[in-house]
Amino acid sequence: MKIGAVNVTFSYGTKEVLKGISFEAHESEVLSIIGPNGSGKSTLIKCIDGILKNNSGDIYLDGENIKNIPLKERAKFIAYVPQSSCEAFPQKVFETVLMGRKPHLGWSVERKDLKVVENILEYMKLSEISNCYLDELSGGQKQKVLIARALAQEPSILLLDEPTSSLDIKHQFEVLNIIKNISRHRKTSVIMVIHDLNMASRFSDELLLLKDGKIFSSGKADTVLTKDNIKSVYEIEVSAVNIKNYTCFIPTKMVDEKIQLGNEIII
Repeated sequence: MKIGAVNVTFSYGTKEVLKGISFEAHESEVLSIIGPNGSGKSTLIKCIDGILKNNSGDIYLDGENIKNIPLKERAKFIAYVPQSSCEAFPQKVFETVLMGRKPHLGWSVERKDLKVVENILEYMKLSEISNCYLDELSGGQKQKVLIARALAQEPSILLLDEPTSSLDIKHQFEVLNIIKNISRHRKTSVIMVIHDLNMASRFSDELLLLKDGKIFSSGKADTVLTKDNIKSVYEIEVSAVNIKNYTCFIPTKMVDEKIQLGNEIII
């Protein structure tokens, strides 16, 4: 299933945040939205989900305007994982993930709903903690639970707003690997907001680079993440460092300082 936007605009009062955004996200691919703070990343993903109502322009799901799809029906296709954690809810993991079945439920929870949750918990390697309360979990485990809850909707489109923002480096890799596998194995279109350019480059199929509410560049990582683009958008000079066939970007000042200290830089 494909989702796209055509000339989407959005304003908070008189402040225009999105200024004519157009893009497409495809099945089995990860599209990452990147850009500096205030560029409109989270606003865009909330407009895609319908949390925010765009001022103009349209969002299409397989060619159909989502405005014409009832909210409950839309929830069967689009799942959203917000930035905030689920710490405030005194629930067990299983109950939390089961909440994701709401768009599919009739009068009561059926055996097939429980089976879906069981399968997702196993897929996400959460079965052993399914009876634990959320406040007993680590940050990485909580983030996996939120993703599991979204997967319980059996969505074709998965939206994630900064899924690794509060995680350490180990759990960042774990969560991003899960997201990548979801797109491949479940044939899901994944759209995520992410700050780390190196992580975005490694785990994304396509990138959407925003600046001041507009698309500055879009496409594959090697096209979007250039030193000139990064300097223009983030106002910082970077050096490209190749490590085991992955290009990483490091602020040039840091590289110069390391060279002055005599430390070796692997190119």
